[in-house]
Amino acid sequence: MDIDITLHVDGEPRSLSVDTRTTVLDALREQLGVTAPKKGCDHGQCGSCTCLVDGRRVTTCLSLAVAHDGAQITTAAGLGSERDLHAVQQAFVDHDGFQCGYCTPGQICSAVGMLDEARSGFASYVTADLTAGVVLDADEIRERMSGNLCRCGAYVNIVAAIGELAP
Repeated sequence: MDIDITLHVDGEPRSLSVDTRTTVLDALREQLGVTAPKKGCDHGQCGSCTCLVDGRRVTTCLSLAVAHDGAQITTAAGLGSERDLHAVQQAFVDHDGFQCGYCTPGQICSAVGMLDEARSGFASYVTADLTAGVVLDADEIRERMSGNLCRCGAYVNIVAAIGELAP
């Protein structure tokens, strides 16, 4: 059974008809031709498909498109432009936070969402003092980014890139 939905992808409304079992990732890649989010594991374990959905980071391979009708979806490609990179994108470039680049779009979207969560005071498992606010040290960054895997092992540089922008 197909349902007509609209996804606002990187600021542009995109109408499509999807089977009720279609994930956001498959709708983006296969129907809309948006290739920034990657299909890594297709089980929500690697984070390569991470996008911002209504401002929150989401593993799109586990999210049904019909559940996000009308949602604002921001991919790594929609964060900035070639001439005006988003601060997180620029930090990844400056710190060489990628090697093969396959996980990079998901890492960048996750970092943007994680930084917003930290600025809003959301605690993590390793937050030492819940009353003092969030301090994004290396342990906090690693914990908060643990849902995004890098097969190349560029973690040291990814943590440095995010640490540069930490509140």
